Amino acid sequence: MPARLGATNYGKSRVRLFRVVRDGARHHVAELTVDVALEGAYQAVHLEGDNAAVLPTDTMRNTVYAMAKEHPVTPIEAFGRTLVRHFLGATHHADGARVRIAAHGWDRITVGGTPHDHSFVRGSAERRMAYVSATRGGERYSAGIEDLEVLKTTRSSFEGYIKDRFTTLPETRDRIFSTVVSARWAYSAAPADFDAAFAAVRTAMLETFAGHDSKSVQQTLFAMGTAAIDAVPEVSEIRLSLPNRHYLLFDLARFGMENANEVFVPTSEPHGLIEATVVRE
Repeated sequence: MPARLGATNYGKSRVRLFRVVRDGARHHVAELTVDVALEGAYQAVHLEGDNAAVLPTDTMRNTVYAMAKEHPVTPIEAFGRTLVRHFLGATHHADGARVRIAAHGWDRITVGGTPHDHSFVRGSAERRMAYVSATRGGERYSAGIEDLEVLKTTRSSFEGYIKDRFTTLPETRDRIFSTVVSARWAYSAAPADFDAAFAAVRTAMLETFAGHDSKSVQQTLFAMGTAAIDAVPEVSEIRLSLPNRHYLLFDLARFGMENANEVFVPTSEPHGLIEATVVRE
């Protein structure tokens, strides 16, 4: 059967990097996972086994560490820009370069009420994300959050939905709302301060989640996305993924006890999954 080669890309994934900046006695740390990909004229290596156009992925890995020595790794969007510019300059065969960076949290240990200079404790599973891509014509930036787990114990309901012969879910006007936020937003232009823009989006989403009278996960998702767009003018759109993590009321009646929305069984699977993109008009 005849075949032709479609779009291609290749790169190095899951490059683990830990960077220490020693500012006298006070140290600053950043732990990142970096993915690199190149796109371009790579037909020869696929069709003929000709490696002349290939920058080895081993070199890509080494470059990440070398650039971390020579350049700041925070904000991670700026480090991504450093990397894509370098890779486009390193090989004329590449038409585009893409970098995905996840930042893993470390918090300072508090000793006697004071954050310690050089000792840290692992933060939550939440990861700050950066996505930087470049072609010969320009650069694009996106940012995001993964595994941000949130919960509220009231001001969440779910009523008036379709019911058929397989429906067992009771309507409720007061339930626990728990989700793990994954979000990715695109910048129409690079903000002046990536750290401030990220913090503003994150704060807007969290404050909206906490204060919103939720009639559904869908409604809260849209409210969170709208708040994010309102918080930062450069955000053109945001994609949110919210799994509905169920907390099931435990049946205490069989023990002659009342359960007034107090004792629950946490579950993680199966869960509902609500996803949508909110776009600036």
